[in-house]
Amino acid sequence: MKINYNSLSEVTGELVMVVEECDYTEKVKKQLKELGKRHAEPGFRPGHVPAGLIQKKYGKSVLYDVVTNIISDEMTKYFADNNMNVLGNPIPDKDNNIDFDAKEFTFKFQVGVAPELSVVVDKNVNIPYYNIEVTDEMVKKQDDALRRRFGTQGPAEESDASALIKGEIRELNEDGSIKEDGVGVADGIVAPQYFKDAKQADLFLGKHVGDEVVFNPAATCDGSATEIASMLHVDKEDADKYHGDFMFTIREIITLKPAELNEEFFKNAFGENVKDEESYFKAIKEMIEASLKGDSNYRFSIDAKKVLLDAVGQVALPDEIIKSFLIEQNESLNDENIDEQYPEIREDLVWDLVKSHIIKALNISISDDDVLNTCRILARNQFAQYGMNNVPDEAIDRYAHDIMADKKSIGNIRRQSLDMKLFNALRATVSLDEKNVSVEEFEALFSEK
Repeated sequence: MKINYNSLSEVTGELVMVVEECDYTEKVKKQLKELGKRHAEPGFRPGHVPAGLIQKKYGKSVLYDVVTNIISDEMTKYFADNNMNVLGNPIPDKDNNIDFDAKEFTFKFQVGVAPELSVVVDKNVNIPYYNIEVTDEMVKKQDDALRRRFGTQGPAEESDASALIKGEIRELNEDGSIKEDGVGVADGIVAPQYFKDAKQADLFLGKHVGDEVVFNPAATCDGSATEIASMLHVDKEDADKYHGDFMFTIREIITLKPAELNEEFFKNAFGENVKDEESYFKAIKEMIEASLKGDSNYRFSIDAKKVLLDAVGQVALPDEIIKSFLIEQNESLNDENIDEQYPEIREDLVWDLVKSHIIKALNISISDDDVLNTCRILARNQFAQYGMNNVPDEAIDRYAHDIMADKKSIGNIRRQSLDMKLFNALRATVSLDEKNVSVEEFEALFSEK
């Protein structure tokens, strides 16, 4: 087989492939022979159909399939042997066809290739890195949250923001009097801290057993039929009938007593290594710092991408070939909307090429251990969402292995692992312009255009 590649530009070329008779003859004969063995024709059993009849009836279709497969296989091999980074799918010439009366077939394809990039990653590259300051207010807020989570509930004389309040609920007339045939709930329960309306919640603050509170159940939940039905013990279908005021007579108040700062609480919050107030508050600060470090690293990935793309500058791509490929591969893209969608896709593609260059230059690769470590991070993050910060390592490992075994998500996790190693390597290689910022200053970075 003859193959010739003619470069047309930095990122496009024409691939000319000539399939000669010696390339396909034996393969065609073999397939026709196999077809004759298993295929029946009227008057002939499988294996007894004359070869001439098989050739006459199926020769052209078999030849077409054989030549098409040869083209595909040899093209793939040619790209691999010549280390060509092909973008999109090669576009066949409109004149490509098989002349069944000929012995030799010529095919032409327009090919898009990745450009040669010059990406320098060293200490001469400066990228911002923002260290978010941990304030006393953050530590206090986290301390309050932990003490509440490990606190205990019990009867109280006066209600506060955490109170669970039990009592009798009675429907009122418009003049504020008890509605004789109205809804009545002897064992009503409300938790004002979960009300949607702060004004309604404030009505229950500082109250005592025996006090009466006039409130509007519908206002506490933005008129949710489900919540109204649950609070007033009525059918959900009838909930829209009860948007007026009700009287709540308080019979019992239960409040949350935050955990005391003692060794048992320290152990519950952070494990065996934290035994006193000094190590407790140090652990809180470290926990916040670890959380904020993830935010700092995320911001670094954004800034690193911008700095490196700006350094690379304009990058030539075989745009029309890529557009054709995208339309072919995505049902949501077509000739009418591709030009609108393409700029963002193009930027992502350029960034992928830059990343590939850096990965190769810095000799970055990922192992199964790297992927497992990413799964451990995901596992810890998921537990942390439920306030579980001292989960044993063996439990984290079990959950991480479960995540790793999920075939649907493992591809994405491997990409995350590679990105983590890439940006870790970048932070170690470039010069960081470190800046200490407050949370507010850091958040403002994301509102900038």
